[in-house]
This record gives sequence, C-alpha cells and structure tokens, in this order.
Amino acid sequence: MSQRTARTHHNGPGEPAGPSAPGADQAPGTRPADAPAGRRGGAGWALVITSVAGFMAALDNLVVTTALPSIREDLGGALDDLEWTVSAYTLTFAVLLMFGAALGDRFGRRRLFLVGLSVFTGASAAAAMAPGIGSLIAARAVQGVGAAIMMPLTLTLLTAAVPVARRGMAYGIWGAVNGLAVASGPLIGGSLTEHVSWHWIFWLNVPLGLAVLPLARLRLAESFGNGNPLDVPGTLLASGGLFGIVYGLVRGPAEGWTTPVVLTSLFAGGALLAGFVLHGSRARNAMLPMRLFRSRAFAGINAASLLMFLGMFGSIFLLSQYMQGVLGYSPTEAGLRMLPWTGMPMLVAPIAGYLSDRIGGRPVVATGLFLQAAGLAYYAVVVAADASYGTQLPALIISGVGMSLYFAPASNLVMSSVRPQEQGIASGANNALREVGGALGIAVMSSIFSAQGGYATAQSFIDGLRPALVVGAATVALAGLATLAIPRAPRAERVAPAVAGGTDAATGPVGETETGRRETGPLEAASR
Repeated sequence: MSQRTARTHHNGPGEPAGPSAPGADQAPGTRPADAPAGRRGGAGWALVITSVAGFMAALDNLVVTTALPSIREDLGGALDDLEWTVSAYTLTFAVLLMFGAALGDRFGRRRLFLVGLSVFTGASAAAAMAPGIGSLIAARAVQGVGAAIMMPLTLTLLTAAVPVARRGMAYGIWGAVNGLAVASGPLIGGSLTEHVSWHWIFWLNVPLGLAVLPLARLRLAESFGNGNPLDVPGTLLASGGLFGIVYGLVRGPAEGWTTPVVLTSLFAGGALLAGFVLHGSRARNAMLPMRLFRSRAFAGINAASLLMFLGMFGSIFLLSQYMQGVLGYSPTEAGLRMLPWTGMPMLVAPIAGYLSDRIGGRPVVATGLFLQAAGLAYYAVVVAADASYGTQLPALIISGVGMSLYFAPASNLVMSSVRPQEQGIASGANNALREVGGALGIAVMSSIFSAQGGYATAQSFIDGLRPALVVGAATVALAGLATLAIPRAPRAERVAPAVAGGTDAATGPVGETETGRRETGPLEAASR
C-alpha cells in the first residue's frame, strides 16, 4: 500500500476520517475527498438543518396541486398553464439533481448547499409575489434549480456528521420528515389556500430558509468529493436526457402519447440517456460511473426507489382527488383523513431507522414495500362512490406503515452501497430516479384512469381509479422484489459497523455495504 493511501486524518467525534493529504488526481486548491473543514457543530445540528431543508424541497412537489383553482381565479391562465405551475418545478428539480450533487462534490458541499438554499428561498418569495401566471411558472422553475442543488447535499452532509453506529436513526428522522413533506403536500397546500391564501404555500418557505441559512453556515462542516473535474459531456447528456423523458411524461396525458412533441421528447430523452450510460461506462471521471451499478446493493435500492415513487406518487395524486371529487370532502378534510397514511412516517420512520441498524436495511425496506403494496391493493378492493371512512382506514394505516418502513433504511442502503467520496453523486442519482419515478407515476396512473374511467360521474371515477390502484400496488410489489436482490447481511458482520465503526486506509470510513463487509475498493461489493 502506498504512503498516500496509508495515512489517515482523524477528526472529532461524529466526523468521518479521511485521507490526510490530497491525492495526485485532485485539482489544485481542493481538499481531500470527504475531508471536513473543521468541526462546526454536532450531529444534532446537522440533522435539524438537513431535515428542514429536505422538508422544504420535498414539500413543493405536490403542495401546489390543491391550490390550482384559487391560483387560476387570481392570475388567470389556461389549464396547460396551471399544469406548468407543478411541472416547471418537477422538471428542473429532476433534471439538475445529479449536476447539483457534482457541483457540491467539486466546490464544497456546504458552500453549494448554501447557494441552493438561497436560490430556493428567493424563488419562493418571487412565486408568492408573482403578478401573473407566467412569472409564477418562471419562479417555480428557479425553485426547482435551488432544490436540485440543495436536496442531494442534505443526505451527504448528514452522513458526514453522524457516526456510523447512529446513522440508521438519523436517516430515520430525516426520512420521516421528507416522507411527511411529500405525502402532506396536498393537505398543507389545501389548508393554507382554504383558510389564508394560496400565496402562503410559497411564503412558508421564506422564514424557514432565512432561519436555516445562518445555522448551516455556522454549524455544518465543509466537505468535498474526489476532486475530479466536472464531467461536462456527462452533465449535458444526463440533463438533456432527463429533461426529454420528464417533459414527455408530464405532457403525455394532456397532449396525447402519440403526438409528435411527446414522442420526440421521449425518444430524444431516451437516446441521450443511452449516451449517458455509454459515457459513464467509458469515461475516466464520469459524473455517474456505471460500475456502481455492478453492485447489487446500489442497483437494487435504486430500482426499488424508482418503482416505489412511481406507485406511491400516482396513487396519492388520484386518491386526493377521489376524497374531494367523489366523497365531497374539502381539501383540509381530505388531508386530515389521509393522515393515517401521510402522517405515519413521523411515528414509524425513526423506529425503522433503529431496526435497520440492528438487523440491516434490506428486510426493513422489503417489508415496508410489500406492506405499501398490500395497502394499495386493499384500497382497490374497497374503493366505492359511497365508501365510509372506516372502510378505507385499514388501507390508509397499512400504506402509511409501509411507506414509513421504506424511507429511512432506503437512504441508509444508498449511502452505504458506495465509497464515502462517491456518496454525493449516489444521493443525487437516487433522488433523480425518485423524481422521475414520481413524474412517471402520475403520468401512468392518469393514463390508466382516463382509459378506464373519467370525471363525468362518481362511478366513472371509481371505474378509472380501481385499475390504476391495482397497477400502483403491482409496481410497489416489484420494488419489494428488487430490494430482495440486495445481498443479505450475515448477523455477525451486520453488527460489526455498530461496534467498530472503523476506517479503511484506502477509502476513508469503512463502506457499510448491506453485506456488512469492509470495502477496500470500488468494485468489491459488486463481486459479492
């Protein structure tokens, strides 16, 4: 072993160890991979800061949906314009996630986190003060840019601040907050719109952002990735490909799947993503090295994340309309009745994180996904034009527990499936796949709903909703099967990281793969 790889730098408690000096492959003026720039604050501060920032970014995925009628009344605009108030955020968020993670690895994760949070907060204020529908759409697009820079770095910064033995619990709380934000977006948006004003769904982000900015500057330690130069060709291929795919998925239900613009967008996006895969297989410093997918752990959890968000997003999108349009609840009443599902992460996700520390993330995530699938299947059986709330309640509870068991251990599996210096791009890739899965879920579920039913009568809505929920349940069940492809961790090896939490001289902190073995090279997990 060379002298460079043998020397390590030990930081304070709760901070990962890393190489003591920059390697030859690092750009001048950069720090070693994943080396924090001094101890700023403890794991508790990192958890609070990253959870609040993640909540803000995740909330804005669906918070606008229940406010669209009020926005149209105030600002005007056609139906397509209203759809773009949701889609503009989804597009820029999904397209730039991996690029945001790469920027953080290159120029400093805390520094870029502050940039992303500042952009997101400023764009939220601009959206709240938008004088017309066009300016609102533009502000939403800029919001997505800020979220794409900020969101993947929350998980990387949290991982750097929390000791190995406590990461499961930390991921549990982080996952609970993010899961609550995704699922409660329609409730929060509907409540603010109904009782205050639609402007406050955007003003809500401003005081949160202004409070978190100084805390992040003072309490988070700086860290860097591997110091490689930015992968410009990979960035262009990934951004263009994701834009084409997501744009086609968003516009498909409205314009028709066989229209030239949608077909061109999907085919062009697919071709660019194929080029991105080829580039990642050959380029020396690729944005997303395709060799990572040789690891069953990395490939399995990313496939599960894509399928989970496809089934969950599409189901929540339709069920919130079912409660309002068919059962006659107001936005606030519908959101409150969905709390056994949407609010469950606050109760269960920290427990899920603890369980993942004790028995490994694989069985916890798989159990959660199969429960989520069972809840959606149960809902498909009992859904009716006059269904009582008591009839729906078991489906809501089962789905809520299942979603809660997924979030925290899934984050743990993603971050532990790669080397420490690759965690930034791993987080960005996983978040990008989740966003694409969400967009795909809404598009697929809406298409099934439209083909089998519609909005004409309550019964026609049920006729479209039931098969869509069946497809959602099957998709989430496939996510559970993908999780089972992750290698099983032997008990003796599984508890080793919690006891030792050691450091590998070649890679910094020991890689916590689901197999529980020490990683000494980037492909070691792939061979198991």
